[in-house]
Amino acid sequence: MIEEVKRVMVLLSLQVGRPRAFDGDEPWVTSIHKQPVAGPRHLGPLNLADDEQADLTVHGGPDKAVCAYSADHFGFWRDTLGRPDLGPGAFGENFTLTGVVEASICLGDICEVGAAVVQVSQPRSPCWKLGRRWARLDLPKLVLREGRTGWYFRVLQPGIVEAGQEMEVRDRPYPQWTIAEVNRVAYAKRTPAILEERHALATCPALAESWRLDLE
Repeated sequence: MIEEVKRVMVLLSLQVGRPRAFDGDEPWVTSIHKQPVAGPRHLGPLNLADDEQADLTVHGGPDKAVCAYSADHFGFWRDTLGRPDLGPGAFGENFTLTGVVEASICLGDICEVGAAVVQVSQPRSPCWKLGRRWARLDLPKLVLREGRTGWYFRVLQPGIVEAGQEMEVRDRPYPQWTIAEVNRVAYAKRTPAILEERHALATCPALAESWRLDLE
């Protein structure tokens, strides 16, 4: 059941990061270790100022300019992972938001925050790097199973944003496609009924191109 729509949320924290190399049995490069930043920050068409992605084949681009995650999930993950230190930036997100979860924000939602305007483009698909960060290789699967994925915004109007600002949903053209519902359709067993729903989702104009191609 879709939760009551919450049209105002709060940008609790902003995070940025640059690619870093890590040693070990299997050396890796990642930007997932993002750190909170204070003060105003320019949000451009591809990212926040001073934020970069390590692997542009799967991260970044106009449809994934901003990764967002709900702080409302942190209590659950602190208990599940046994990590009381888990907080803003823990999931590699740029925007840590309160007052919103996957069942209360929708694909295509147009939101104002500071001087910027953004639009929800797709759920976040957690990759293996999230598991390596927290030394829990099963974490991406847990995130999907719990539906606590987060989501991405594309930037419709660049502008200055800052932690502590309210984010307001200005328009909701596709209320049937909450991020929770998109996740359900995308990851369910492909029965004939689900295939029909996947086709319907693929026709949503707000959906990121990479997701549309995969669904089709």
